[in-house]
Amino acid sequence: MSSSHAIACVAPRIPIAQMRSVFSVHEVEQKLAKLPERDHEPLRNTYQRMLDKGPQRFQVKPSGLPAMAALYEELPNFHEVLDDVRRQIALCEDSGDPLEITPLLLLGPPGIGKTHFARQIAQLLGTGMGFISMSSLTAGWVLSGASSQWKGARPGKVFEALIDGDYANPVMVVDEIDKAGGEVSYDPLGSLYSLLEHDTAGSFTDEFAEIAVDASQVIWVATANDARTIPDPILNRVNVYEVQAPDFAAARAIAARLYSAIREQHDWGRRFDETPSAALLDRMAELAPREMRRAWMTAFGNAKLAKRATVLCEDLPEPGLKRAPIGFTH
Repeated sequence: MSSSHAIACVAPRIPIAQMRSVFSVHEVEQKLAKLPERDHEPLRNTYQRMLDKGPQRFQVKPSGLPAMAALYEELPNFHEVLDDVRRQIALCEDSGDPLEITPLLLLGPPGIGKTHFARQIAQLLGTGMGFISMSSLTAGWVLSGASSQWKGARPGKVFEALIDGDYANPVMVVDEIDKAGGEVSYDPLGSLYSLLEHDTAGSFTDEFAEIAVDASQVIWVATANDARTIPDPILNRVNVYEVQAPDFAAARAIAARLYSAIREQHDWGRRFDETPSAALLDRMAELAPREMRRAWMTAFGNAKLAKRATVLCEDLPEPGLKRAPIGFTH
């Protein structure tokens, strides 16, 4: 690590914020005035909620290069992505420019920490986070909202994040973008084509509210297992990173940090040894990062039932049978 990097990681920086208007109050008032008095109650409530909260949202960014050394240690298989995020923060750290991060697509096998990475980025930047699962058959409507003419219709997640949240630049996680389904006549990723383009995202119109919102500052993080099913227009709008599962040494280190974190986060943790055994860490290193927390919690519980302060390999859950994939094989 270079000396400049080391200095930048000594202490966290407090995020700074400007205010940004994410919709036009006049447009909302016009839409509300045109609604029939006794119809469209959900739409009326949405417009009233917008007026009550107002259009101003925090647009935050770190006041300088934030402390990232802990993230580099915690996410050893995400160094390439962290390097890129750090470069983009550096560009705006000492200027009046807003933070701009090119949309990220994290490719890799399940359970390696892609969603956890997104949460950590949101925390690092001091902004909120929204989560959209694209494995749902109705995922397209979840993104863009459904027309208020439909029964049970509601705004999409992007609109809700900007209207109900406090930030103009939340981190939006599009999980399993390669599994987007939907009707043959409807492209569930269609709204992303404009949302991932800075210029067109500035006036994104949700199909439910039919009000343009400024989504140009949203920070996008998409995850996928396989890029082959992702349309080229999406791939052309994102930075693609192939994230590998952590190697044995890295997985072992992740397991050790997780043991310590769980122990420190709970009052009952003080009843257990400060560090796990080498044999236990070797066993944990065989698991995907996603599975480690559940395994540790099971092991702690079994050790407590056995009235031991030391967690043993026998306390870990038995390896489960892998479920057969659902659907057709190719």
